[in-house]
Amino acid sequence: MGRKPQQETADSAGTFAGETARLARAFTRRTLLGNGAALAAGGIGMALAPMLIRPASAKGETVNVLTWTGYVPARFAKTFKKKTGITANITTVGSNEEMLTQVTATHGRAWDVISPSAHRKSQWLALNMTQAWDMKKIPNLANVQPAFLKISESWSWNKGQHHLPHIWGTEGIAWRTDRFMGVYGKLSLADLWLPEMKGLVQGRAHSLMSGIGRMLAEQGKLPPLQDAYKDEGTMRSIWGDILKFAIAHKPWLRALWHDHESQKTNFTRNGVVIGQTWDGPAIELAKAGQPIAYMAPKEGAFAWMDGLSLTAAAKNVDAAHAFVDALYTARAGAQMSNASGYNSVVQGVEGLLTKKARQAFQDAYPGDALEKLWWWPDEPVWFAGLRNAYRDRYLAAK
Repeated sequence: MGRKPQQETADSAGTFAGETARLARAFTRRTLLGNGAALAAGGIGMALAPMLIRPASAKGETVNVLTWTGYVPARFAKTFKKKTGITANITTVGSNEEMLTQVTATHGRAWDVISPSAHRKSQWLALNMTQAWDMKKIPNLANVQPAFLKISESWSWNKGQHHLPHIWGTEGIAWRTDRFMGVYGKLSLADLWLPEMKGLVQGRAHSLMSGIGRMLAEQGKLPPLQDAYKDEGTMRSIWGDILKFAIAHKPWLRALWHDHESQKTNFTRNGVVIGQTWDGPAIELAKAGQPIAYMAPKEGAFAWMDGLSLTAAAKNVDAAHAFVDALYTARAGAQMSNASGYNSVVQGVEGLLTKKARQAFQDAYPGDALEKLWWWPDEPVWFAGLRNAYRDRYLAAK
């Protein structure tokens, strides 16, 4: 609130990418499974506080939450209401664009808590539709892995913190195990475009194009995809070549996905064999006994962290703080991870994960996969519109 949008530069985009890459290298299987005590406390952190849920002194209150599918299990919302008297009204979206549309359409008045991805900071800063959290009202934030707190620090303006970590996940390769076999170290983004996969691939258009960009860069045919975030000229040059490859290989595409559920449906009903997908949907299917596997490709999985922001027009500020504080317990984090296949940022979750959830994590990130995560860079304000223009040209191509 109050601060004028900053002008985004090549340096700002590059700084975010560099910082998150550094953090990715620091993430090990040990820290990501919950032994975060070995990490030094980050700038947002505070002395470890006991896990708590406020007593039922707020009966009749509500908190309106706009978040992603699977992030707030019904079981959590029920327990939260029982212990606090606060009703959490949960609405889900399938993309950052949908979240931006929902919030801007109501000038933020319909929501108290929203869940922006960390790499969309520049767009939210320009909109000026969030306010700072009162950190004293979120003591359980001390339970969060310090490395993830570090990622949210870039959302600090007007002497306040506008984003807190919640869920992290990846976008890699998922496939039907009865039709394809993926082996770590060999599995590649290029496998989507094998001759035998023609007409059998699913993906989200702009993500597929980003994957093509990283694949071509790995093959020495393009500069690193990170360079596309520096300025419009560089972006047009790189994405022009990406577009040519994408259009030439459009016959490989069987189905597009746009949210969590459509990724699952494409595998179970629409004849898809392989796809570039989020980890959560594929892992859900695998845990349910479907012949689906998910793994980070050798180039490194795309990685993201979704957070929690307080809207500038929030009507239930105290209830919003109580809701967020309750999310930062190991039990709440484990409920989400066990149910969805995504990953909690809270320390101590590993002891509460089911055997299936533990195995799914190990299968998704074998070997050095965690060290090779490719974190989406912060998107300059101009970037999304230009990327979407290339996406639309791809979708319109015959």
